[in-house]
Amino acid sequence: MLRSIGLPQDEERVYRVLVRLRSATVPEVAHHLDLDTRAVGRLIGSLESGGMVSRDVGRDGAYVVAPPRLAFGPALAAGRHALEQAESTVAALADEYRRGAAGQERAGLLEVVTGAEAIRHRFEQIQYSAQRELHALVTVDPAVVREDEHEAEEQATGRGVRYRVVLEQAALDRPSTTAELSAALGRTQLVRVVERVPCKLVVADRATALMPLLRRDSGPGDEEPTSVVVRAPGVVEALLNLFEAVWNSARPLLLSASGEVEAEPQTEGPDDTDLLLLSLMLTGLTDRAVAARLGLGLRTVQRRLQRLMEVAEVSTRMQLGWHAFERGWVRR
Repeated sequence: MLRSIGLPQDEERVYRVLVRLRSATVPEVAHHLDLDTRAVGRLIGSLESGGMVSRDVGRDGAYVVAPPRLAFGPALAAGRHALEQAESTVAALADEYRRGAAGQERAGLLEVVTGAEAIRHRFEQIQYSAQRELHALVTVDPAVVREDEHEAEEQATGRGVRYRVVLEQAALDRPSTTAELSAALGRTQLVRVVERVPCKLVVADRATALMPLLRRDSGPGDEEPTSVVVRAPGVVEALLNLFEAVWNSARPLLLSASGEVEAEPQTEGPDDTDLLLLSLMLTGLTDRAVAARLGLGLRTVQRRLQRLMEVAEVSTRMQLGWHAFERGWVRR
């Protein structure tokens, strides 16, 4: 119990015996503690050097303890002083740590990345590290990200990362776009097309965003491409709101049974194909059977169902069926 003020356990045991006996010789203390007399003699000698015991003047060879408050008072006072100094030091270190951590956190909220290769590398890192979802606005000119780079994207979708991509209309005219979109739609990505996106943008897991700093109309002769990695929660949320606004105004891209990419007309409710699809689904046909009946690709059927669930604001197909009856989309 007194080790905290520097008294070893064996010496404390000897001191306690002397407190009980009031006065005792080395053999008497050794008998009470069942210890060797030589060991007890060394322990009492150490206590005597520390002023905690003294020789009993009324009894030859015996020892008595100094009053506890007198014996341990200086050690307790020194311990309290040391503890107060330690507390003060810890408080100062904590303040310094908070200031440093706050500065480091603020510094990490925005990171400028310069150069096409560095931006490409950071874009791949964001995809490789994504765990749940990735949102992207894609312009007609990839500029930095090469068209044939899909390894990070394929690995992410393989891990179950959900992609939502809005593509600029003019990008559909690129020779490689059809093959790219067919592969993307085949990986269960959700892709929509809009006349013009406001800027390039990638947001991963609603926590990290990547976007360019230069204007869209910056020409090839302008300064080196520069982007910014954003981790500031408020800014990331604002960028997600921008994405959602563009997404809601875009038309879904679908994959036909023949492998052609087609843009679905954006409507508030289901079109004729949707209504027929719902009727077939409610008869108990599988998605594959419905696709065969309608001459659509399997992914197209699944995406149409997903869009209908979004329109109906439901999360399951059972809820969609009930909603379809309530809205009058299908008859009983």
